[in-house]
Amino acid sequence: APAKSLEDDDPNFRIVSVTLKENEKIWGQIFPQLYGREYKEPTLVVFEGEDRSACGFASAATGPFYCPADQKVYIDLQFADLMRQRFRAPGDFALAYVVAHEVGHHIQNQLGYSQKVSQARRRSSETQANAMSVRLELQADYLAGVWAHYADSASKLLEEGDISEALVAASAIGDDAIQKQSQGYVVPDSFTHGSSEQRVKYFTAGYKSGDATKETLDYFFSARELQ
Repeated sequence: APAKSLEDDDPNFRIVSVTLKENEKIWGQIFPQLYGREYKEPTLVVFEGEDRSACGFASAATGPFYCPADQKVYIDLQFADLMRQRFRAPGDFALAYVVAHEVGHHIQNQLGYSQKVSQARRRSSETQANAMSVRLELQADYLAGVWAHYADSASKLLEEGDISEALVAASAIGDDAIQKQSQGYVVPDSFTHGSSEQRVKYFTAGYKSGDATKETLDYFFSARELQ
């Protein structure tokens, strides 16, 4: 169903739209200061069940995602219910974290990191390509943390326990946790999002520092290895 038919009183829909507004407010302010250019807002596509994107088919099975080709953030509201049931990651901020992570991908797209990774993916082995994808995902977690840092100080958005909720979500959707659930074993070479521990680490680092300078972001691709 397209978003228009979704009621505003759907709590998931409310959380997603409030989070996106808060992201727009913060990145709208800090993006020009940091990178000397205007922040272009992504378009939010909220759906239930399935939808089409310029990057292919969107469904609850794919989870929320960002499509660089149409600069849209796709959020399936059923995913929020899935998180509650399957990942035991209830709570508003868990869903807010997911939205902020997808906005992180939008920022990467504007700064050229996404393009760098897709070029490298075409040139390298699957293992190397996946390692690049992991760096991109952890950088998006870090950017979500930076957003949370500002959201917290500006609008006291976070309540006690919110950050730990977000981190439960972050670790619940770490590749190792998802793979263990879906196939009972873990294949590190096929990780494209990083381990639960890494996701928690980089989200927390962004949240604590609020530092999104280009130098800091470059670290994700210049460091020999990400711990």
